[in-house]
Amino acid sequence: MAHFCVNCGAPLALQTIEGRELEVCPKDGYVLWHDPKVAAAVVVETGGGIVLGRRAIEPGYGLWCLPGGFVDDDEDPAAAAVRECMEELNAAVELTGLLGVYHIAKTTASSSVGIAYRGRRVDGESISAGPEMLEVAVFSPDELPQIAFPSHQAVLSAYIRSPAQLAGAELLNAFAAAQPASPPSPVREGRRPRRTR
Repeated sequence: MAHFCVNCGAPLALQTIEGRELEVCPKDGYVLWHDPKVAAAVVVETGGGIVLGRRAIEPGYGLWCLPGGFVDDDEDPAAAAVRECMEELNAAVELTGLLGVYHIAKTTASSSVGIAYRGRRVDGESISAGPEMLEVAVFSPDELPQIAFPSHQAVLSAYIRSPAQLAGAELLNAFAAAQPASPPSPVREGRRPRRTR
């Protein structure tokens, strides 16, 4: 698929930069960097089990998954994790720890960086399926159903191997509740002219 410069509209041409073949504008040097998207997921603990949702959308329609999704460009990943739980489980969740950060390679779309949290259902909150779920249910960690995504399988494996960790819960929830320090930039992914280190 042909891509065009966001600055001048010229067709981009392949060029080797930093040992990688990338699309570059021959007129103004704009580089189309193929950066990963960021996603967040939560292992939500309640009643001695883990909350999973059965997907009502593709990919993975009808299979079980963790609550989670993509992080907006003006959103802290912890805030995205809490928001996704509210959207998919109709319940407030408090983050209690960080399980890990994962690279999720894809061949038909941008790869992702997944950030996995441990969380718990806030007392008094009931759980029900949001619009992207057919149903939600609580499973024992040793009796999990078929999981939709390899990345969610890896997160659940890490969760099962890890001891209960509450360290950093205050910091995670402070990030989740924080508002952006400044309004989001109008510059969207892939529109910066140069990469800085």
